[in-house]
Amino acid sequence: MENTPLFWLAFVAFVVGLLLLDLLVFNRKAHEIRLREALGWSAFWVALSLGFNLLVYRTMGHQAGLQWLTGYLVEKALSVDNLFVFLLIFNYFKVPGQYQHRILFWGVLGALILRAVFILIGGALLAKFHLLLYLLGAFLVYTGIRMGVAGDTPEIDPENNPVVRFLSRHLPITRQMEGGRFFIKKDGLRFATPLFVVLVMVETTDVVFAADSIPAILAITRDTFIVFTSNVFALLGLRAMYFALASMMRLFHYLHYGLALILVFIGAKILLEEILPIPMPYALGIVGGLLALSVLASVLWPKKSS
Repeated sequence: MENTPLFWLAFVAFVVGLLLLDLLVFNRKAHEIRLREALGWSAFWVALSLGFNLLVYRTMGHQAGLQWLTGYLVEKALSVDNLFVFLLIFNYFKVPGQYQHRILFWGVLGALILRAVFILIGGALLAKFHLLLYLLGAFLVYTGIRMGVAGDTPEIDPENNPVVRFLSRHLPITRQMEGGRFFIKKDGLRFATPLFVVLVMVETTDVVFAADSIPAILAITRDTFIVFTSNVFALLGLRAMYFALASMMRLFHYLHYGLALILVFIGAKILLEEILPIPMPYALGIVGGLLALSVLASVLWPKKSS
């Protein structure tokens, strides 16, 4: 059922419907999303995701259900780094709270399209060239080590971002925010606003994160349906999770190291598959355990104020 064009069309229509409902109904009026509202939306997206996971489990079997849940958990965990970078970008450009949701909406929509392309290309390459799977495993181990060594504070330098520099040279940009608009017209000329620059920053940073997250989930399964849908549901809840965690980001300072260990584990699982295969239930338990331990360590040993 999952490989029929009708099912794919129905799934895409379902996702587009949810996004339009969010933008045109529930968040039609720009407003700052408070913690209570963000927690409510986060609970809704998680419940919807687990409901879809149950559907996968019943229609595709036990193994597919575990693969979907593992992929969703990994993508959700890796998205925490996205959230911290988004917070830095918004603070750097002094984006008012009431406009942040709109930027994240279009940012997520762009990320969905971008990741669909990455998944299709990556899945096709892995199906044709099996050797790439081992290169993928080595890449994930390297990425995990690099992430762990880099520490828990991602670097961001908007002024030296090549895309932002290109925009500054080739596109007239206003100095002030113009409400929630990305473009305005002045004296017959079209100007971009700082809000558009922020959107470009969000999109370009997602390209970097996709380079880590897509290989991670392709290492769990090469089933395009599972990879794409688990990515979609992880991204759909990203905006709500951002507003829910924005004020609590620094509490989970060891989570970054947990994510690094997860990437190393998934990469090692690929490289050792022929020698030491790890059943999916155990893999899911290890991923969940690493996340839980990093969160627990953050609570037990809070970060000291500098």
